[in-house]
Amino acid sequence: MPDDEYMKQRGLDWGAAYRRLARLATATEASLVSDPEQEQAVLDERARQLSRTATPTAAPGHLLELILFHVDEQDYALETRFVREVLRSSEQRVLLPGAPPQLRGVTLLHGEVLAVVELAPLFGRPAPTQHGPVLVLGPSRAELGLRVDHVREVLSLTRDSFLPPPAALSGQDRTLVSGITREGIIVLEGEALLGDGRLFFDLSEERVT
Repeated sequence: MPDDEYMKQRGLDWGAAYRRLARLATATEASLVSDPEQEQAVLDERARQLSRTATPTAAPGHLLELILFHVDEQDYALETRFVREVLRSSEQRVLLPGAPPQLRGVTLLHGEVLAVVELAPLFGRPAPTQHGPVLVLGPSRAELGLRVDHVREVLSLTRDSFLPPPAALSGQDRTLVSGITREGIIVLEGEALLGDGRLFFDLSEERVT
């Protein structure tokens, strides 16, 4: 996991990033005040998220509820119990020049700073440059934002219908994959993804006021 010295060597200006996030927070607050309907929609969405209950871990032969998404010419799936919400776009994020390729930037989520990361570099591919939706991940609270190209649908599959992870994967990369479907969808292991130190960074000033 990158430490403060690593960040300094990479030339990351956290102070500038937080100043930009503060401006984004101010602009977001102003837009909500000027648009009561949008403000109510945001409040309704928060209420729906708070009312969600975690889905217990499914046994091997039971159905898993998965969210299907597309990144860099590959379809992936992840259990919905690890996805708290979906942000429409990653455009309102602060880029961090010099950051490792898997760190796309940071953004604000309900006043909290959230790291937005890329999946492709974990599998040895270049990080895409286009914008797209962000999956907010975390079983009980928002821990990570995962930028994707498209969110396709929610589907149900049984774990014992998966094929083994591709032979080309090895080591840490292999632990991120539960299996692959016969249609070529890579099913990610949510706990391993949220426990991968390559995706977590020291965001020292967590809250923007």
